[in-house]
Amino acid sequence: MSESYVPRIVDAAVRDYLEAFPAVCIEGPKWCGKTTTASQHAASQFSLADPSGSFRNRSIAQLDPALALEGAEPRLIDEWQEAPALWDAVRFECDRSVEHGRFLLTGSATPRAAQRPMHSGAGRIARLHMSSMTLMEQGVSCGKVSLRGLFTGESYTANSSLDLERIASLVVRGGWPANLGMDDYHAELTARSYLDAVADDDLSAVDGAARDPARIRRVLTSLGRNEATLSSKAALLRDTAEYLPEDAEGKGVKRRGGRGPAALSETTLDDYLGALNRMHVIEDIPAWRPALRSPVRIRAAMKRHLADPSLAAAAIGGTAETLRTDPKTLGFLFESLVTHDVLVYARAMDAQVMHYRDDSGLEVDLIVEMRDGTWGAFEVKLGAVQIDEGAANVLRLDRKMSERGQRPASVKAVIVGVGSFAYRRDDGVQVIPLDTLGV
Repeated sequence: MSESYVPRIVDAAVRDYLEAFPAVCIEGPKWCGKTTTASQHAASQFSLADPSGSFRNRSIAQLDPALALEGAEPRLIDEWQEAPALWDAVRFECDRSVEHGRFLLTGSATPRAAQRPMHSGAGRIARLHMSSMTLMEQGVSCGKVSLRGLFTGESYTANSSLDLERIASLVVRGGWPANLGMDDYHAELTARSYLDAVADDDLSAVDGAARDPARIRRVLTSLGRNEATLSSKAALLRDTAEYLPEDAEGKGVKRRGGRGPAALSETTLDDYLGALNRMHVIEDIPAWRPALRSPVRIRAAMKRHLADPSLAAAAIGGTAETLRTDPKTLGFLFESLVTHDVLVYARAMDAQVMHYRDDSGLEVDLIVEMRDGTWGAFEVKLGAVQIDEGAANVLRLDRKMSERGQRPASVKAVIVGVGSFAYRRDDGVQVIPLDTLGV
């Protein structure tokens, strides 16, 4: 690997998958570092984003996909979705020779159904998701509290140095590799530019469907306002409407400044959300269902999570300066920051991240479930004064599951922003400042 390369958590999975599969596809949002990481594991590269020769590579891929695959292996095919036929070409080559570690593909978007390759790639092309950088990858978190270790019964102590000012800075900077070493003001421009690109070009280019940039911005703003909440589709529709609440359809209603554009229909909202998912701009956090026959009524709504906390901040116009004086908004965005990092650490453990809320009103922010069914409950609290509340929630969920004959929690924890150190409470709840958490 290059001396200037900042190692990523996904590197270990890339190495393992190249040993086990003929091809590996790394997917994730733009600008998160997919190409840079894949290049560290590749012997040659073919990029469809290369503009040289009037995008000669793109023409080659469209006219003769097999030609694009010729080169030293592992051969990196960067942004393969620009020429979906490449996927089938890779699958064909892998069928001809099942030797492992032949190809690496990267993609920042998944083609919609009508444009997808003929073959799934199952058994030949393994998929890996990559996110923007965690605090551990940025060198902010010491990583002494291991998520994996918590599930083996470990308890930890570690010092923290976070305060509200630092948390606000980390939120608006996000995990974009380009922001390393940059001051807050210039780092904030990255997320704003990202959203502008999504609204003005990328969301339409992902599948060639014309979409209104103004409406895309309304959807992104609504997603930012509802980050870390269980907002329904109906709530998003109301939120994106530029009309008075009593007439969300906009019929005969005038607002200040006159009439605005028509409210989004459910079909349009579904289309926009689907496209944002395919671009990895948003990720759905599903509800945890501990057992199909459980008598507990689970609220099954998804939490829609923007791919990086800086996107949520930028969508609502938040800056490091404004968030420092708005602890309520900072609290929601802090949960986004925590969710982002836990998703990365959990994937490295082959675990799934979910949320929990039942009809009694009990809510736990994050559930991490291993493949063998062991699970952990994690509450997210910005301030140390909220630790008792968070601990009460995870303990209550643990008791509820035990009383109903379900497997008890293997981990009970509260992840905090402002807290002087990591420690285990007498009730068994691990307190984890975010800048101590790692994989």
